[in-house]
Amino acid sequence: MEAILETRNLSIQFGGVVGASEISISVDAGEVIGVIGANGAGKTTFVNLVTGYLRPSSGSIHYMGNDVTTLTPREITDLGIRRSFQIPQLFGEMTALENMLTAQSIAPKVTRSYWIPLLRFDTVEIAMERLEHFGIADSADQLVSMLPQGVRKILDIAMATVGAPQLVMLDEPTSGVSAEEKFEIMDIVMDAFARQEVTVLFIEHDMELVERYANRVLAFYNGLVIADTDTRQALANPQVREYVVGREIHRTHAPQGEN
Repeated sequence: MEAILETRNLSIQFGGVVGASEISISVDAGEVIGVIGANGAGKTTFVNLVTGYLRPSSGSIHYMGNDVTTLTPREITDLGIRRSFQIPQLFGEMTALENMLTAQSIAPKVTRSYWIPLLRFDTVEIAMERLEHFGIADSADQLVSMLPQGVRKILDIAMATVGAPQLVMLDEPTSGVSAEEKFEIMDIVMDAFARQEVTVLFIEHDMELVERYANRVLAFYNGLVIADTDTRQALANPQVREYVVGREIHRTHAPQGEN
């Protein structure tokens, strides 16, 4: 099976600081991968490299067998790699529906013109279907600035899935939400991705979420990948315990590696 994403000896330096060093990973279609590491370990740098926001010093990035190393974020987005950000990138004074319509207007293979109105029956129907798909249709007519943080996070992720991407990269999808909400939000998002058959990489500091939703873990430390294996083995790795999660992982939920 050809990998959906492959990086070969991917490296970048910021002055004298190593952001990524010889990162070689392969991602198969349908995987759900948790990306873990302390702040500054290289997680977001890796996502920024793959999505075109940073240009590597050396190495290459391949998507669906094609070299995408030099492509822009817009070009990579159009190919089918999407991302969400730790802070939702939304228009606060527009409704959830209007945000979704805006995302649809710049999706791949959509005719882009200032003269075509976004608010049409066909576009609204598609937007409402997507909001329903992610369980937030009831918030369609509410201003984003008035929505709870959890709904804003889901909306941001839902907007990233416009145009049927094959790979979505999420940067801390539950950051800023309450402990009571985090599993509900991840259940909604992961169920939607599963129905769309989307491959997922998500950056996360919460090991309960990693244990529950990831079937594989990439652990970063100082720009290096120190573990790349199934979730249980990765979290038991001595280096991961020392540099990422500490020697003890405190859980309120039992591991659910079968999910």
